[in-house]
Amino acid sequence: MAEHDSCGGDFMDEDTSIEDLKRAAVAFRDKRNWKQFHDAKNLAAGLAIEAAELQELFLWKSPAEVDAFLASDQGRLRLQEEIADVAVFLLYLCDAASIDLSDAVRSKIALNEKKYPVDRSYNSNKKYSEI
Repeated sequence: MAEHDSCGGDFMDEDTSIEDLKRAAVAFRDKRNWKQFHDAKNLAAGLAIEAAELQELFLWKSPAEVDAFLASDQGRLRLQEEIADVAVFLLYLCDAASIDLSDAVRSKIALNEKKYPVDRSYNSNKKYSEI
């Protein structure tokens, strides 16, 4: 059973696939004829900009202010919107580069399993080259 967040939605979505999200984002884009602007370079830049907007929500806030922001309906809504912007740009970039996001994530986790073996990285924040 999925947990619910304070915005009323499912915290863990077991019903929507990444492919479903990609199709929805691409349909939105294509209805507006924006694919012509969505080359990999511009999508990577857009992704970085959206990630910066996500960071900006927390900029100069103390831990207590961050907690209050996350506890407020308005703060969680703003966070949700910025996370969605990052996700949509990532889906567009995957589409433009013909990358299967699920495969990419699984491959990266497998690589990180080798770089960060549990016995050497457990409870450590060190980079793989330092453990």
